[in-house]
Amino acid sequence: MRETDFFNGVQVPVIGQGTWHLGEDAAKRKTEVSALRAGIDAGLTVIDTAEMYGDGASEELVGEAIRGHRDDVVLVSKVYPHNASRSGVVAACERSLRRLGTDRLDVFLLHWSGSFPLSETVDGFDHLRAAGKIRSWGLSNFDRDDLQRAPDGCATNQVLYNLGSRGIEFDLLPWQQRAGMPLMAYSPLGQGPTLLEHPLLAEIGDKHGVTGAQIALAWVIRQPGVIAIPKASSLEHVQQNVGAGAVVLDAEDCLSLDNAFPAPRSKQPLDIL
Repeated sequence: MRETDFFNGVQVPVIGQGTWHLGEDAAKRKTEVSALRAGIDAGLTVIDTAEMYGDGASEELVGEAIRGHRDDVVLVSKVYPHNASRSGVVAACERSLRRLGTDRLDVFLLHWSGSFPLSETVDGFDHLRAAGKIRSWGLSNFDRDDLQRAPDGCATNQVLYNLGSRGIEFDLLPWQQRAGMPLMAYSPLGQGPTLLEHPLLAEIGDKHGVTGAQIALAWVIRQPGVIAIPKASSLEHVQQNVGAGAVVLDAEDCLSLDNAFPAPRSKQPLDIL
């Protein structure tokens, strides 16, 4: 699978694993842990989680899945904005580390902008980095203007990006690409079945011998510097996500998708889930 720069010269696959809503149903736990482990074995080594997801349940699930494989993964978690004071960031990180069963995060993100000054949050990040608790820090759900005002050192910005949500292509994505800042794309397949039910995806999928979902994911990672983090709650989803990494869309495919899902022609409000 193609790789891209992430942080501090670390190269990662352009498809990782998202965990929103994982760990919330005890009956699904074994299947979800197995799916995450299968993804790691298949090379989907970026794992994204957050203290918000299931009030820590997702982090606990991830901790179980990566046990014995910590050095094989790039671990990303996120802090709530209301915990983003200097001391709050440190305390939140310690709680996340306990739930994850590890001594460090590779990247720690501010989940979205809140009431604390960003400089104070970054002070907390810097303290954690100096202590070896995190290797780098980043942001999530930040638009271009706010991102431009961020202190130096931001490793990534994680935002919503899929065929049905292309607003970032007008200014945010090009700015991050010029700045050499990787963009993590959450919900790259959309929310719910609506996007994936579009007949064009199935049509292009038939042409390539893959599913419509794989076409949608391949479209997201066609952009340089983008790391997609689709949720993979089953082995079937993991296998499809891995397969999407091998799909190469041609000019005709991209033109057809542009016609069905038009690119923005002006600045759009940042889409957030």
